[in-house]
Amino acid sequence: MTMDEPTDPGSDPVREFRVERDDRPPVAVLTVYGEVDMVTAPLLTAAVEEALAAAPPVLVVDLAAVEFLASAGLTALVTMTQDRASRASLRIVASGRATVRPIQLTGLERSLPLYPTVEAALAGS
Repeated sequence: MTMDEPTDPGSDPVREFRVERDDRPPVAVLTVYGEVDMVTAPLLTAAVEEALAAAPPVLVVDLAAVEFLASAGLTALVTMTQDRASRASLRIVASGRATVRPIQLTGLERSLPLYPTVEAALAGS
């Protein structure tokens, strides 16, 4: 075994991370699983860009199943929110401690469009 190989293949964050897309016309919903960190944040950004390519009026990013949200993930969320200017209305679902706590600690709850559930995000309330 070389030093480049992970000692535990089950601990590879990229393997644990996934984004599932659920189109609920006219809304697109992305459900994110695993850890959002410097390795996986670009994958999340790519999934959002891909979903936005279909030009939905609303894009919901559900972080309820995220186990860890690093600063790179927070940066990705802020960038997505700023970049969507004339595109879809972006709505972020954050309900678990792993996502709500870092968002609150950084004061981003004031600038991110946060919702407690997917249903609330779909309703826009």
